[in-house]
Amino acid sequence: MKIEQIYTGCLAQGAYFIESEGEVAIIDPLREVQPYIDKAILNNAKIKYIFETHFHADFVSGHVTLSEKTNTPIIFGPNANPKFKAHIATDGEVFQLGKITITALHTPGHTMESTCYLLKDENGKEQALFSGDTLFLGDVGRPDLAQKASHLTQEDLAGILFDSLRSKIMPLPDEVTVYPAHGAGSACGKNLSKETIGSIGNQKETNYALRANMTREEFIKEVTDGLLPPPAYFPMNVKMNKEGYGNVENIINEAKGFDPKTFDVIANETDALLLDVRHQNDFAKGHIPKSIFIGIDGGFAPWVGSLILDNKQPILLIAPEGRENETIMRLARVGYDNTIGFLKGGFEAWKNQGFDYDTISSVSAEELEKIIEENAVVFDVRKPGEYAAEHILNVPSVPLDFLNDHLAEFPNETPFYLHCAGGYRSMIAASILKARGFHTVIDVLGGFDAIKKTGIKTTNYVCPSTLK
Repeated sequence: MKIEQIYTGCLAQGAYFIESEGEVAIIDPLREVQPYIDKAILNNAKIKYIFETHFHADFVSGHVTLSEKTNTPIIFGPNANPKFKAHIATDGEVFQLGKITITALHTPGHTMESTCYLLKDENGKEQALFSGDTLFLGDVGRPDLAQKASHLTQEDLAGILFDSLRSKIMPLPDEVTVYPAHGAGSACGKNLSKETIGSIGNQKETNYALRANMTREEFIKEVTDGLLPPPAYFPMNVKMNKEGYGNVENIINEAKGFDPKTFDVIANETDALLLDVRHQNDFAKGHIPKSIFIGIDGGFAPWVGSLILDNKQPILLIAPEGRENETIMRLARVGYDNTIGFLKGGFEAWKNQGFDYDTISSVSAEELEKIIEENAVVFDVRKPGEYAAEHILNVPSVPLDFLNDHLAEFPNETPFYLHCAGGYRSMIAASILKARGFHTVIDVLGGFDAIKKTGIKTTNYVCPSTLK
């Protein structure tokens, strides 16, 4: 028996490749499925099952394409009603894989179809639980994502989740390994651990949601407390995972490379979004006017999904040379399939042919320390939790996720400064504001990490209205 976790940091997502006696099960695959096929071929094995723990909201799973390519059944738990052919498992249904078995444990609460998969060895001993978004390390799945699709409230779903955890998961032996669908960085929970593999016993000791003496009412309150609004792209991803989607290989092949002149013409004649995915420092030094920065080497896919509200809008890419296809693929992972092309030769080709370009001004944290004494206007674009932990005295919170709600707060003619933790998110915010005509925006290099090393006064006091 072999269990391999295939973890994707950008999405904080774990897919699983399980093999026994030449038979393979894939759990929650990514959209680009060829690596799973290649791995099975390399091992002289055949993919027998594709298990989905639920209809994912934060990424487009590869179940549909993998099934088409391998003629393998897709398996969901009870209550799932996909628009494509799938096997809907009953609670407790057992699937044979070589010498081992995988049992479907229906665990509604995060969503009503949420199902964990319990692996037993050839002797029938419980070995591993693939817990999807029902149980994370340090947390459980948020219960507010499925409420719009049913008559249930988030409190109702939290109560159902309480029952699922205590009837199906907590009775399992302490030594059972837990393989969750996500780790720290995912918006599917509030307090996910950086670890990606744990055990039932450890979670009983450390996970607040599995406290032995916890009442149902306490669970509902703690699980629902402090939930931020889910990213805007979540419902769209659920829809794609439920109804189907196109092959990502075709999307990559259809995107064209345009020379700067053609790129400029298409940009002016269409409503395409100009998306620059280079490093933030390169973007600051020079970028195509009205382009938006979301760097490929940061939290790329989640920020795309949170900030680009229309996944049908055509996208024109400005990417580092050689990384165009990677970028198109990573956009498709979160349902952005409409990349029509990219700038051939990258930004350097644009610049070398004499086309106009913009820049983003910046200051060091040390320079900000001098300027802030003169009542400089500064905005903190980190998440509310980061801001609450510590922030510059008298500087307001304007979380990047909700930047559009704060546009009226930014000055049009006088300089203002943005910072995040390290510089990635503040450059995203600066690019959006610059594209919308706020040309006096200035980025703080190194963000709050650098600010803390100066004498700038900070506090953890938060006015209740500040984070709205």
